[in-house]
Amino acid sequence: MGWAVVFGLILVVGLALWRWGRLPRASFEAVGAALLLGLAGYALQGRPELPGQPAAARQDPARLEEAEIEIRDKMGGGFGNARAYLIAADGAMRAGIPAAAVGFIKRGLKDHPRDPDLWLGLGNALIVHNEGVISPAATFAFQKAADIAPAHPGPAFFMGLALAQNGRFAEARTVWTELLARAPADAQWRGDLEARLAELPS
Repeated sequence: MGWAVVFGLILVVGLALWRWGRLPRASFEAVGAALLLGLAGYALQGRPELPGQPAAARQDPARLEEAEIEIRDKMGGGFGNARAYLIAADGAMRAGIPAAAVGFIKRGLKDHPRDPDLWLGLGNALIVHNEGVISPAATFAFQKAADIAPAHPGPAFFMGLALAQNGRFAEARTVWTELLARAPADAQWRGDLEARLAELPS
Protein backbone atom coordinates (compact mmCIF):
# COMPACT_ATOMS: atom_id res chain seq x y z
CA MET A 1 0.00 0.00 0.00
CA GLY A 2 2.84 2.38 0.87
CA TRP A 3 4.55 1.88 -2.48
CA ALA A 4 1.29 2.47 -4.33
CA VAL A 5 0.93 5.80 -2.55
CA VAL A 6 4.51 6.77 -3.39
CA PHE A 7 4.15 5.92 -7.09
CA GLY A 8 0.82 7.71 -7.16
CA LEU A 9 2.35 10.86 -5.69
CA ILE A 10 5.21 10.77 -8.18
CA LEU A 11 2.74 10.42 -11.04
CA VAL A 12 0.59 13.28 -9.76
CA VAL A 13 3.58 15.56 -9.24
CA GLY A 14 4.98 14.72 -12.65
CA LEU A 15 1.68 15.37 -14.41
CA ALA A 16 1.15 18.60 -12.50
CA LEU A 17 4.57 19.88 -13.44
CA TRP A 18 4.01 18.91 -17.07
CA ARG A 19 0.52 20.41 -17.24
CA TRP A 20 0.81 23.57 -15.10
CA GLY A 21 4.48 23.98 -14.30
CA ARG A 22 5.31 25.50 -17.71
CA LEU A 23 8.67 23.74 -17.64
CA PRO A 24 10.83 23.93 -20.76
CA ARG A 25 11.43 20.57 -22.44
CA ALA A 26 15.11 20.71 -21.46
CA SER A 27 14.10 20.60 -17.77
CA PHE A 28 12.12 17.35 -17.98
CA GLU A 29 15.19 15.17 -17.48
CA ALA A 30 16.32 17.11 -14.39
CA VAL A 31 12.85 16.99 -12.82
CA GLY A 32 12.55 13.29 -13.58
CA ALA A 33 15.93 12.65 -12.01
CA ALA A 34 14.90 14.54 -8.87
CA LEU A 35 11.71 12.48 -8.57
CA LEU A 36 13.62 9.24 -9.05
CA LEU A 37 16.18 10.36 -6.47
CA GLY A 38 13.36 10.89 -3.99
CA LEU A 39 12.01 7.44 -4.80
CA ALA A 40 15.46 5.91 -4.25
CA GLY A 41 15.71 7.60 -0.87
CA TYR A 42 12.32 6.22 0.13
CA ALA A 43 13.36 2.75 -1.04
CA LEU A 44 16.44 2.90 1.21
CA GLN A 45 14.87 4.45 4.32
CA GLY A 46 11.10 4.16 4.01
CA ARG A 47 9.22 1.82 6.34
CA PRO A 48 5.64 1.74 4.98
CA GLU A 49 4.84 -1.41 6.96
CA LEU A 50 5.13 0.41 10.28
CA PRO A 51 1.87 1.54 11.91
CA GLY A 52 1.14 5.22 12.18
CA GLN A 53 1.98 6.92 15.45
CA PRO A 54 1.26 10.48 16.62
CA ALA A 55 4.39 12.55 17.03
CA ALA A 56 5.27 13.41 20.61
CA ALA A 57 5.06 17.06 21.54
CA ARG A 58 8.45 18.71 21.32
CA GLN A 59 9.82 19.89 24.65
CA ASP A 60 11.25 23.24 23.72
CA PRO A 61 13.21 25.13 26.39
CA ALA A 62 12.70 28.40 24.52
CA ARG A 63 9.33 29.18 26.05
CA LEU A 64 8.00 31.40 28.79
CA GLU A 65 5.95 29.55 31.39
CA GLU A 66 2.27 30.49 31.59
CA ALA A 67 2.60 30.99 35.35
CA GLU A 68 5.35 33.54 34.74
CA ILE A 69 3.24 35.41 32.19
CA GLU A 70 0.38 35.48 34.69
CA ILE A 71 2.47 36.85 37.53
CA ARG A 72 4.06 39.43 35.22
CA ASP A 73 0.57 40.63 34.29
CA LYS A 74 -0.36 40.91 37.97
CA MET A 75 2.74 42.99 38.65
CA GLY A 76 2.46 45.24 35.62
CA GLY A 77 -0.91 46.86 36.13
CA GLY A 78 -0.68 50.61 35.65
CA PHE A 79 3.04 50.81 34.93
CA GLY A 80 3.09 50.53 31.12
CA ASN A 81 0.79 51.31 28.21
CA ALA A 82 2.15 49.23 25.34
CA ARG A 83 0.19 46.06 26.02
CA ALA A 84 -0.28 45.11 22.36
CA TYR A 85 3.44 44.53 21.87
CA LEU A 86 3.62 42.30 24.93
CA ILE A 87 0.66 40.25 23.71
CA ALA A 88 2.44 39.69 20.39
CA ALA A 89 5.66 38.80 22.21
CA ASP A 90 3.83 36.37 24.49
CA GLY A 91 2.42 34.63 21.42
CA ALA A 92 5.91 34.25 20.00
CA MET A 93 7.17 32.91 23.33
CA ARG A 94 4.37 30.34 23.49
CA ALA A 95 5.28 29.27 19.97
CA GLY A 96 8.90 28.78 21.03
CA ILE A 97 10.37 31.58 18.91
CA PRO A 98 11.83 34.03 21.43
CA ALA A 99 13.83 35.82 18.72
CA ALA A 100 10.52 37.03 17.29
CA ALA A 101 9.42 38.10 20.78
CA VAL A 102 12.58 40.18 21.14
CA GLY A 103 11.82 41.78 17.78
CA PHE A 104 8.23 42.66 18.74
CA ILE A 105 9.33 44.28 21.99
CA LYS A 106 12.16 46.24 20.38
CA ARG A 107 9.66 47.58 17.88
CA GLY A 108 7.43 48.63 20.75
CA LEU A 109 10.31 50.36 22.51
CA LYS A 110 10.85 52.54 19.45
CA ASP A 111 7.36 53.97 20.02
CA HIS A 112 7.38 53.73 23.85
CA PRO A 113 11.01 54.00 24.98
CA ARG A 114 10.07 54.64 28.60
CA ASP A 115 7.58 51.82 29.05
CA PRO A 116 8.85 49.71 31.97
CA ASP A 117 6.73 46.70 31.05
CA LEU A 118 8.36 46.58 27.63
CA TRP A 119 11.84 46.74 29.16
CA LEU A 120 10.81 43.99 31.58
CA GLY A 121 9.47 41.92 28.70
CA LEU A 122 12.69 42.48 26.78
CA GLY A 123 14.74 41.17 29.70
CA ASN A 124 12.60 38.03 29.91
CA ALA A 125 12.67 37.47 26.15
CA LEU A 126 16.44 37.86 26.01
CA ILE A 127 16.93 35.32 28.80
CA VAL A 128 14.66 32.78 27.10
CA HIS A 129 16.35 33.49 23.76
CA ASN A 130 19.73 32.75 25.41
CA GLU A 131 18.32 29.49 26.82
CA GLY A 132 18.27 30.76 30.39
CA VAL A 133 21.63 32.53 30.44
CA ILE A 134 21.58 36.02 31.98
CA SER A 135 23.22 38.23 29.37
CA PRO A 136 24.42 41.80 29.99
CA ALA A 137 21.63 42.98 27.67
CA ALA A 138 18.99 41.23 29.79
CA THR A 139 20.46 42.70 33.00
CA PHE A 140 20.42 46.15 31.38
CA ALA A 141 16.77 45.72 30.37
CA PHE A 142 15.71 44.78 33.90
CA GLN A 143 17.67 47.70 35.36
CA LYS A 144 16.15 50.09 32.81
CA ALA A 145 12.65 48.98 33.82
CA ALA A 146 13.52 49.50 37.50
CA ASP A 147 14.98 52.96 36.82
CA ILE A 148 11.86 54.08 34.92
CA ALA A 149 9.42 52.70 37.51
CA PRO A 150 11.14 52.15 40.89
CA ALA A 151 7.90 50.86 42.44
CA HIS A 152 7.46 48.18 39.77
CA PRO A 153 8.00 44.74 41.36
CA GLY A 154 8.57 42.97 38.03
CA PRO A 155 12.26 43.75 37.45
CA ALA A 156 13.34 42.47 40.86
CA PHE A 157 11.09 39.43 40.68
CA PHE A 158 12.25 38.29 37.25
CA MET A 159 15.87 39.10 37.93
CA GLY A 160 15.63 36.94 41.03
CA LEU A 161 13.93 34.22 39.01
CA ALA A 162 16.71 34.27 36.41
CA LEU A 163 19.35 34.11 39.14
CA ALA A 164 17.61 31.13 40.75
CA GLN A 165 17.34 29.32 37.42
CA ASN A 166 21.09 29.81 36.97
CA GLY A 167 21.84 28.30 40.37
CA ARG A 168 22.76 31.63 41.96
CA PHE A 169 20.47 31.03 44.91
CA ALA A 170 22.09 33.38 47.42
CA GLU A 171 21.80 36.31 45.02
CA ALA A 172 18.21 35.36 44.18
CA ARG A 173 17.35 35.22 47.88
CA THR A 174 18.79 38.69 48.45
CA VAL A 175 16.84 40.19 45.55
CA TRP A 176 13.56 38.51 46.51
CA THR A 177 13.91 39.29 50.22
CA GLU A 178 14.32 42.98 49.43
CA LEU A 179 11.32 42.84 47.09
CA LEU A 180 9.18 41.08 49.71
CA ALA A 181 10.11 43.71 52.31
CA ARG A 182 8.59 46.46 50.17
CA ALA A 183 5.67 44.46 48.81
CA PRO A 184 2.19 45.66 49.82
CA ALA A 185 0.46 43.26 52.18
CA ASP A 186 -2.43 42.84 49.74
CA ALA A 187 -0.35 42.41 46.58
CA GLN A 188 -1.77 39.62 44.39
CA TRP A 189 1.72 38.28 43.72
CA ARG A 190 2.98 38.31 47.32
CA GLY A 191 1.98 34.71 48.03
CA ASP A 192 3.73 33.44 44.91
CA LEU A 193 6.89 35.31 45.86
CA GLU A 194 6.82 33.95 49.42
CA ALA A 195 6.43 30.40 48.10
CA ARG A 196 9.31 30.74 45.64
CA LEU A 197 11.53 32.29 48.31
CA ALA A 198 10.78 29.42 50.68
CA GLU A 199 11.65 26.86 47.97
CA LEU A 200 15.12 28.26 47.31
CA PRO A 201 17.86 25.80 48.35
CA SER A 202 19.95 26.89 51.31
